[in-house]
Amino acid sequence: MRWLIGIYFKKTKRMKETIKKILRKLKILTGQISPIRKEIEINYEWYGNKYGGFYVHPNLLNSKSIIYSFGIGEDISFDRAIIEKHKCQVYGFDPTPKSIKWINNQQLPQNFTFLNYGIDSKSGFVNFNLPKNKNHISGSIVKHQNVDDNNIVSVPMKCFKDILNELGHKRIDILKMDIEGSEFEVIDSVLSASIEITQILIELHERFFVDGKTKTTKLLKILKDNGYKVFAVSDSFEEVSFIKN
Repeated sequence: MRWLIGIYFKKTKRMKETIKKILRKLKILTGQISPIRKEIEINYEWYGNKYGGFYVHPNLLNSKSIIYSFGIGEDISFDRAIIEKHKCQVYGFDPTPKSIKWINNQQLPQNFTFLNYGIDSKSGFVNFNLPKNKNHISGSIVKHQNVDDNNIVSVPMKCFKDILNELGHKRIDILKMDIEGSEFEVIDSVLSASIEITQILIELHERFFVDGKTKTTKLLKILKDNGYKVFAVSDSFEEVSFIKN
């Protein structure tokens, strides 16, 4: 009986995944999602679980590599995976109260450093919009359809230049951003910091905004103008990986 139940759930899971892929393709065909395509062919691997992972070009990473991971939530599977494989140094950032509480209850990897502030275009305390769904973790400094602008907390944010000055890094091997729509706001300040960043991994939250496609188009152009090319895209077209050409 158990094996029949197991087969049923496996088939149900595969069916749900198939339906999701079909719906995504329909959204692309109808212009609801930006169809982001690879611009360069290089080796890449998925690091982390399905929910919190990203594609990475692993060939350039080693124990001296520096990783900035913005947006932790309650998932450091990406950070654990990259530390396990390359023994590199990962700095995780998140100002979300639930995330900080979760992190404080975890046994963290030796090479993982957590900082309880987020990234913004300027430094200071800001109003942070908490999610409408109380079961969700991720809030945002940007107002969008998934956050409640009547339920806010004040959190510390720092601009990229100030973060670099505080940590003393002269180059970064990977910068990962899963920051709930703020990626569109901070990308200019990140790229103007005059520091070498080899790979930039971004979860795009185009779906949060009425003008999301316009925001994505602008972000892609900014990265391209700064010498970055897309080397990997997830099935959802949300996790996009760039490398400096």
